[in-house]
Amino acid sequence: MSSPVEILLKSLLVIDRLSVTPVYIQIARKMTSAIQRGVLVPGVKLPGTRMLAEMLEVHRKTIVAAYNEIDAQGWIETLPNRGTFVTKKALVIPSEPLKNGLDYISSHPQRAGFLFRESMLLDRSVSVSRTELEFTDGLPDVRLAPLDKLSKAYASVLKRKNNSRLLGYSHVEGNEFYREELKSYLNNTRGLHIKKENVMTTRGIQMGIYLASMLLLERGDHVVVGDLSYYVANMIFQQAGANILSVPVDEHGISVESVKKLCETKKIRLLYLTPHHHYPTTVTLSAERRVALLNLSVQYGFVILEDDYDYDFHYHSSPVLPLASADASGMVVYVGSFCKAMAPGLRAGYIVAPENFIVELAKLRRIIDRQGDLMMEQALGEMLREGEIQRHLKKAQKVYHERRDLLCSLLKDKFENELIHSLPPGGLAVWTEWRKDINLMKVSRECLKKDLHLPQTLLFQTGKLSAVRLGFGNLDEVEMKRALDILEQAVKK
Repeated sequence: MSSPVEILLKSLLVIDRLSVTPVYIQIARKMTSAIQRGVLVPGVKLPGTRMLAEMLEVHRKTIVAAYNEIDAQGWIETLPNRGTFVTKKALVIPSEPLKNGLDYISSHPQRAGFLFRESMLLDRSVSVSRTELEFTDGLPDVRLAPLDKLSKAYASVLKRKNNSRLLGYSHVEGNEFYREELKSYLNNTRGLHIKKENVMTTRGIQMGIYLASMLLLERGDHVVVGDLSYYVANMIFQQAGANILSVPVDEHGISVESVKKLCETKKIRLLYLTPHHHYPTTVTLSAERRVALLNLSVQYGFVILEDDYDYDFHYHSSPVLPLASADASGMVVYVGSFCKAMAPGLRAGYIVAPENFIVELAKLRRIIDRQGDLMMEQALGEMLREGEIQRHLKKAQKVYHERRDLLCSLLKDKFENELIHSLPPGGLAVWTEWRKDINLMKVSRECLKKDLHLPQTLLFQTGKLSAVRLGFGNLDEVEMKRALDILEQAVKK
């Protein structure tokens, strides 16, 4: 007669013959899980290898290998002339009574058995589309990215023997060569006057905002943003415990007078700006207001966090230089990236700030990301030195200029009675203000039925405002016409 343990093991150790996981590993994992859950209690004697092999219809060597694996992990012990036992030191994880032992140990718990903080602040996130067409908030067309040049540069970096050092730990501020090239690029294109010691690389702009907020903000600090503002940055500030104060934004950017009035009544710690093209309305902060805000930051002691997310794309005249280019007092922390210039999946961001701030920021970065991808940074640095990224931006700017004009032309033709919009001077999105009687959420749902994704994060509908931020960078001419046709049908319905 079979023992209770043998009967139990026969029901627990069901082998998937089609799995790529070796059979002995399957057996070892399931037995280990049974021991951890207390199904096989400490001290119980296990069947011999020959008997268990016959029971499971496998070779005896498979069971020997499985027992060796479990023994190496310390879950069982073999006593001479006595047999193999579950060690009495085995950790038993308390659990609910098993309804079906096999189902229970083959699936992970859906909910945690412990308490933790849950946040509503982070619920609104960027949605991932599975539709054929999608409006974004201003993402580039990854099909235009110079992937052939990047792959050749990356392969070349990997092949060089002296680059093996890049696979180990190095400077947490980022690849030194890349920072040197990035420094030159930023100085030439943005009017900065920095050294590589003023630069730290990140995994994109959001990481830069997060790290700066972690270092700068304490719970209860006041952060000033535009009304409206970038929702991800707002979530980061709220998660840090800051109080968000909003000020109006007009056709010349954020209101300096409103910022000044707040400074007169409250201690402002940080002002968050997207000055080149304000998010989401795309207006450019005037040069006069930039000077005024820099003076206010010195007078009242608040930090300016300058998010220059799409500086590389401007279509009419030379762009207004960043506030960081005129910061003589060390009050500006400047964040940017190549994610919009190249592709969102290429997480290549950077922070520019006074050197002592970068040193402290690097200590904080070490906790969550030791140094980034030094190999990729080396490849990007070489592309900068050879002018490949600059040439790509020049070509892409022409394409995006044409797409912007096409979108604005189609909006005028199809939605003359439904919305108003202005021609943005740069960037990859158009701000559209709609009639208030149009339910934008219903429009979004109707678009989805036609395989067009209009994300909720692009909709701004309140009692005072009804607007949509429409990105055009990711859509070619044919796709854009189809998308606008679907949008028109959804609005009419």
